[in-house]
Amino acid sequence: MPLVTVTVPKPKTVEFKSAVLAAVHQALVASGVPQADRFQRVLELDAADFRYDPSYPDLASARDNSFVLIEILFSEGRSVKVKKKIVADVLAALTAEPLRLSPEHVMIVFKETRWENWVFGGGRFIHV
Repeated sequence: MPLVTVTVPKPKTVEFKSAVLAAVHQALVASGVPQADRFQRVLELDAADFRYDPSYPDLASARDNSFVLIEILFSEGRSVKVKKKIVADVLAALTAEPLRLSPEHVMIVFKETRWENWVFGGGRFIHV
């Protein structure tokens, strides 16, 4: 069960946020996540609350207000190959129509946790 958090500078349209979430979800589904396994949130922050370096680490073009930070929290065990495929799929979708984001303006962070750290509705540990 991935938990996806997308953080973006304000303001963003509903369509923009929906397109980013859809791109991430489809990449996760292509990697084996069930279609119905969708837990996502968007944090849309003022400049005072979302600070990032415009060029670290040596980007070809500086980050601007189109910067998108994608955090994917999921259970441990996915290979680097699978993670690279997720990244490729997300970037392919985000750089295409309608968003046409620069890949330099997208940062993806994978965070892994053990299976026993997922507690679903009613206090059920379904993977223990």
